[in-house]
Amino acid sequence: MSARRVAVTGIGVVSAFGDTFGEFWSGVAWGQSAIRPMTLTPPGSVRFPNAAEAARFDPAKYFDGKHADFLDRFAQFAVVAAREAIAASGLTFDSQLGPRCAIVTGSSAGGQATKDENFYNLYALNQRVSPLTIPRVMGNAGASWISYEFGITGPVYTVSTACSSANHAIGQAFWMVRDGVVDVAVAGGSDAPFSVGFLKSWEALRVVSPTTCRPFSRDRNGLILGEGAGMLVLEPLEAARARSAQIWGEIAGFGMSSDAHHITQPRAQGAAQAMRAALADAGAAPQGVGYINAHGTGTPTNDSTECEAIRAVFGAHAEKILVSSTKSVHGHALGAAGALEAAATLAALRGGIIPPTANFTEPDPACDLDVVPNHSRCAEVEWALSNSFAFGGLNAVLAFRRSDLAEAAER
Repeated sequence: MSARRVAVTGIGVVSAFGDTFGEFWSGVAWGQSAIRPMTLTPPGSVRFPNAAEAARFDPAKYFDGKHADFLDRFAQFAVVAAREAIAASGLTFDSQLGPRCAIVTGSSAGGQATKDENFYNLYALNQRVSPLTIPRVMGNAGASWISYEFGITGPVYTVSTACSSANHAIGQAFWMVRDGVVDVAVAGGSDAPFSVGFLKSWEALRVVSPTTCRPFSRDRNGLILGEGAGMLVLEPLEAARARSAQIWGEIAGFGMSSDAHHITQPRAQGAAQAMRAALADAGAAPQGVGYINAHGTGTPTNDSTECEAIRAVFGAHAEKILVSSTKSVHGHALGAAGALEAAATLAALRGGIIPPTANFTEPDPACDLDVVPNHSRCAEVEWALSNSFAFGGLNAVLAFRRSDLAEAAER
């Protein structure tokens, strides 16, 4: 079977902006920050006060009490986002399609809130551990529940590669659809890091900003943690067209690499290798890329290293590429980050609106690209990359293509 072009026909998002993709994109497109004082942990628990919490998320709206008991917050996010994406796609998983569908999710942390609660009950209160602890903690809980709820019986699994988890999940799902292993895939990532023990671990790393996230700005001083989920529905482009489905765009390529260098310090060569691999997989010329949704964490080392990698891949063309970090408004959602950013990239391509890098105050000579500071930009872009570069030196890059411009180019 020849390789198939792969369309995205459904997107679902839970984020600090709300429980829908529409709320997410409205906030991201105009650079409206969802970073606020933390409410999910006791005041003063950690030295950094701000986060991008999904503070309005109410599990009782989506799950009855019995079912909610089986799902940690991160898995609840995954299921709610998948429901939205599948409903938007218009697909029904019957006895024919169910076995031909894959679910691939990413999560960096899994059920952190459940771990925290049970460790406290065990060590501080000397209480027994809940028998539901393992089903709630396991990283594949969201994927398994989506499978159960929709009757999807094809390949179902979860990958965990820190902050690249969602991009790795989406990329592998894309390859399975493209190569005919399955006919549909639900793919994305979810994480819910706001438990005291996990936050104290981030505090110890000293990479979280005490104020806000300012990617690429000279005065940037760290990331801001976020939470949520993003899910995409992938299917062959021809099948999507045949049933007149709404097409958000194409996933056209995927590249990954390992720095083999340092557990927490990024390396430009590794990031560049992953971007080149994504372009090669898509059959895209570097000169065709008009937008990069950057990893852009707001840490001093990451942002300058990413800019160095972009220049290494694109040369003089880097001057013409719009580069923005949407983490500046939705926070760094860890294993969900790549999925949120994939949703933003697809919406940017389809709508011709490039989201800004918010909170930008002062240019940094080490980040001397067009980072779309503070205000969105109207631009007709055919090709875009979305970067995820994780602790452990694991890099994953997705290449997206705007379908209507692709069709015009082929005529």
